[in-house]
Amino acid sequence: MTIQEAQNTVDKWIKQYGVRYFNELTNMTCLMEEVGELARIIARKYGEQSFKEGEKEDPSEEIADILWVLICLSNQMGINLEEAFNKSIQKKTSRDKYRHINNTKLK
Repeated sequence: MTIQEAQNTVDKWIKQYGVRYFNELTNMTCLMEEVGELARIIARKYGEQSFKEGEKEDPSEEIADILWVLICLSNQMGINLEEAFNKSIQKKTSRDKYRHINNTKLK
């Protein structure tokens, strides 16, 4: 699935099952909530905390939830996420082409 297809899929789902998009502020808050859920899993899986009994251990669901909300926000704001992502790659490539390769801390 392309990013554009994902945007279309989310839009169709919202219109069929979700009634309407939550407003941008609500979706931004939902995004922060999902990021927090991912952070909790990472803190336990890779950090020093341990999982509680019955707690989710797989980050994939939370990452997918984050992507869902980002797509909702993009759709609401009329952003073609595929174009924006490609521009971001170009920007990072031109800005950081040698930066990380020449960073002695990464060797």
